[in-house]
Amino acid sequence: MIRVLVADDHQLVRAGVRTLLDAEPDITVVAEARDGAEAIESAVGTEPDVVLMDLSMPGVDGVEGTRGVLARRPEARVLVLTSFSDRERVREVLAAGAIGYVLKDSDPVDLLAAVRAAAAGHVPIDPRVAVALLPSSGDPVRDGAVAGLSPRETEVLRLVAQGLANKQIARALGITERTVKAHLGRVFREIGVLDRTSAALWARDNLPSA
Repeated sequence: MIRVLVADDHQLVRAGVRTLLDAEPDITVVAEARDGAEAIESAVGTEPDVVLMDLSMPGVDGVEGTRGVLARRPEARVLVLTSFSDRERVREVLAAGAIGYVLKDSDPVDLLAAVRAAAAGHVPIDPRVAVALLPSSGDPVRDGAVAGLSPRETEVLRLVAQGLANKQIARALGITERTVKAHLGRVFREIGVLDRTSAALWARDNLPSA
């Protein structure tokens, strides 16, 4: 059973999402939160697998809420509920540790699929926003950037593109999580991205076997 915490400052949104999720046999909503502070507190007591986190909330917003939730429950997967206009905030919340994002006007089937994907450790990405998060032609991504990556760094990048978490990558390659993080830091700098979701998108477009 996938345990979900829904954080949104609009009661109608929370009620609608709860109704949708609770109707599924493999998903249950264990708590609701009106802002990031409540999300942090609720995550400690209810131990959700997935946190659906709104970005724009009064008080503690979704970015700080994400940091707080993951600091207290690092095994949780934060899935951002956002609007297309929030693209810069999406970058911030992904850097804070969110695993992916879904637009608020998504089809219910897509939201359910995103929750299940997040729970499985994959990277749910709404394609309508994904292109906006890719580095533009003016960003420091070079055509020959792959040549600047070591074979191990390329392996790590490919596994990120497959949606694996750092712990899974470490296990697959026989290295430590700290080493994975070090590789990712250099990969991000080399290809010119700020977070693992953008790196995954870049890999899918630039690594033939990713």
